[in-house]
Amino acid sequence: MTDSPTVLVVGGGATGAGVARDLALRGVDVTLVERGGLASGASGRSHGLLHSGARYAESDRAGAEECIEENQILRSIAGECIRDTGGIFVQLASDDASYFETKRDACKAVGIETEELSADEARERVPDLSADVERAMWVPDGVVYPSRLVAANAADAEDNGATIHQHAPLEEMTVEGGEVTSVRLGGTVDNVIEPNYVVNATGAWAGKVASMAGLSVGMAPSRGVMVSVEYDGLDVALNRCRDPEDGDIVLPHENEAVLGTTSVPVSDPDEYEQADWEIERTFEECSEMLPAVDNAPTVRTWWGLRPLYEPDESDTDRRGISRGFFLLDHADDGVDNISSIVGGKLTTYRQMAETTADLVCDKLDVEATCETATRQLPGSEDAEQLDEYVEKYDGLNPTDRDVVG
Repeated sequence: MTDSPTVLVVGGGATGAGVARDLALRGVDVTLVERGGLASGASGRSHGLLHSGARYAESDRAGAEECIEENQILRSIAGECIRDTGGIFVQLASDDASYFETKRDACKAVGIETEELSADEARERVPDLSADVERAMWVPDGVVYPSRLVAANAADAEDNGATIHQHAPLEEMTVEGGEVTSVRLGGTVDNVIEPNYVVNATGAWAGKVASMAGLSVGMAPSRGVMVSVEYDGLDVALNRCRDPEDGDIVLPHENEAVLGTTSVPVSDPDEYEQADWEIERTFEECSEMLPAVDNAPTVRTWWGLRPLYEPDESDTDRRGISRGFFLLDHADDGVDNISSIVGGKLTTYRQMAETTADLVCDKLDVEATCETATRQLPGSEDAEQLDEYVEKYDGLNPTDRDVVG
């Protein structure tokens, strides 16, 4: 790594790795640093749903449009980083029937493909579905393996001249004359560098990183639990057709099912409670859709953080905060050469990265267009190659630990 990279990207999750890849493909000298292994934050501790946008179609049309666009792109470029399962939203007897109609109509308006299924047709696809299922709706959801996805982005960035450093925490930023002039990195780097531009892509930690430059970024993260159980009778992503609530998603892995999740406000992304009641509630709610998982042996349990951006949010229920993303140009706050990319979803990481790279290139007077929507990720058709990338970047994480390697 040079002592003065043109761009320093802080944060080695999907968005940070995506930014590094995009910039490297545009010929920009970029260095990516992550305080742990790659994808060790929100990306690798998610439930791993490849969103079609159906979950938010009626409440956040713009976010749903972003999801379905990126869903289709990932199917074309990501190969073994995803599993194309399709998804089903199920309506139970206790659920509001009008909500089903609203969601179906909203999906149509957004351009998300749907197919209505009778209860019997739904059980043909998922034999263990609850007897309380009254009808269902197929949508193009899927499953993401984030450890592979992040590692493949990092590998392509590095192949195109980027420098990648995991276990290199950001320790200090110095701001002089309205610019970040130097950055101290610890761990495997242990050096002071002088980048021309800094991208803060640290998700739930974006507020902490921004504060090092005297900036304020209003993050309102929430925690959620995921439980993976032994179960091989599910081949589609299963969603409860109701307003988003605890325990309304079950995702298929090879011989496991991932149950999720809860939503509890968190004030510090480094220190938060992991409560047993969240596990119990997740089992209780998910088993209303799929009773067989209630007594299935638990394989692993983990908590993740939603990197929600809401400057004015108090410690109340955060499910209503937009799942869209926001690019904050801190030139507007008096520091010219730093931006923060916040919010969003794993599914939309590539679009977040493109938007960020567009801004950085504009700042640096780089005339180059984005290639990431059509360029295949390296190793995407070779699971063994992808898993070698994961090992190289110390990127194995809970979400897909049963699949990777």
